[in-house]
Amino acid sequence: MTAAPAAKTRSRTHSRIFRFGRDRSGATAVEFAMIAAPFFLLLFAMIEIAAVFFTGTVLENAVLEAARKIRTGEAQAGGMTQAGFRQEVCDLIAAVADCDNLEIDVQVFEDFDTVDQTSPIQGDGSVNTDGFGWAPGDAGDIVLVRVFYRWSLMTPNFGGALSNMENNQRLITAATVFRNEPFDD
Repeated sequence: MTAAPAAKTRSRTHSRIFRFGRDRSGATAVEFAMIAAPFFLLLFAMIEIAAVFFTGTVLENAVLEAARKIRTGEAQAGGMTQAGFRQEVCDLIAAVADCDNLEIDVQVFEDFDTVDQTSPIQGDGSVNTDGFGWAPGDAGDIVLVRVFYRWSLMTPNFGGALSNMENNQRLITAATVFRNEPFDD
């Protein structure tokens, strides 16, 4: 008598296990839960890379536009200061960037071979601005205009691949080198 109920219990257990193994309801939700975190991390990383490149392009355009005033002598004739040049660049990047994270460096060089464009990023990931200055030069001078923007990365654990500074930041650089036009004629 005890063998029959035990056989029925085993049969029911096997039947339930078999039905559970065949049941596919909820499988999509489980599969999505397994891949959701890596998918969204990758999605946000791609958006952030696009934002960094877009900001870099906007910054490059702003530097070219603002540096034109130095190249043509308009900045020198108008008595533009570094703060004024900074404001020119800020006005051009205001849609995508915060001007508090902006550094400006304008220097004159003897010839194009001596132009120094070394990175201001130090070994510890900080930015050394000691050599930065404001020298728009005179007519015919060779001028280097560099603008640096500190971009704070938002994607966690992705900073190692994209950051080049401390505190999960990326230093975006835009530069142009030119000879000032003969504006004093």
